Formats: sequence, C-alpha cells, structure tokens
Amino acid sequence: MLYLTRKVGDSVVIDDNIEVTVVEVRGKTVKLGFTFPEDVQVLRRELYDRIQEENRSAAVSEDLIRHLGTVGSSDKTVSEKKSDSSDD
Repeated sequence: MLYLTRKVGDSVVIDDNIEVTVVEVRGKTVKLGFTFPEDVQVLRRELYDRIQEENRSAAVSEDLIRHLGTVGSSDKTVSEKKSDSSDD
C-alpha cells in the first residue's frame, strides 16, 4: 500500500486519467474529490464488497439450481425406467 501525505488542494494522479484531490479535512474526516473518465467505475469499499458478495452468492445459487436441475432430470429418468419395467 502506498502512503502519501497531502494537504487541502493537493492532488494525486493515477494512471494518467484519474485525479484524487483533498478537498477538505475536518477532524478525522477527509473529503476527497475524484476526476475520472465516464467508463471508469468508482465505488466505496463497503459497497464494492457487498456487490462482490452478492455476485458470489448468485453464482453459488445458479450452480445449485443447475445441479438440482441435472439431479431432477436424472431422477425422472430413473423413475421412468422403473415405471417402464413395472409395465412388463
């Protein structure tokens, strides 16, 4: 992690197209301003973490649904086989 000391009005440039400026410091709170291209997504860490967790949960649910669908199809085939053999 890079640590920098900045004063109000000072900026940091990231990758030639993102600028972070210290706008205000009040007690333990720092207000930052960001200038970045429209195609860049900037999220607060807690929001980013929540989105990632929801994406992981959705992927697990989707895998489970897919798996249950496969198991259900297999069970149906087994049931049909039992039904077919009992008809004899």
